[in-house]
Amino acid sequence: MPLCKPDDIEISVHGNTMSISGEKKEKIEEKKKDYYHMESRYGSFRRELILPAEVHADKIEARCQEGVLTITLPKAEKAKARKIMVKAE
Repeated sequence: MPLCKPDDIEISVHGNTMSISGEKKEKIEEKKKDYYHMESRYGSFRRELILPAEVHADKIEARCQEGVLTITLPKAEKAKARKIMVKAE
């Protein structure tokens, strides 16, 4: 199961580049009658993504639900395609 905790993740956008960095921490503990098992995993990560279009930086939303990170990046108006009507003469 993916593990995402909002306090462990940092997201920033600069120009057309989005950076996601953070730290993963996981601790597994199992107690049985005959044994005790504990395992810890941790590590940091950083990803940089080139965005295909300009975005509204002030309207970016990020949420963590059931351990999954979702980022919504609305396109800036000038980045959206515009249909041009052809006039007959």
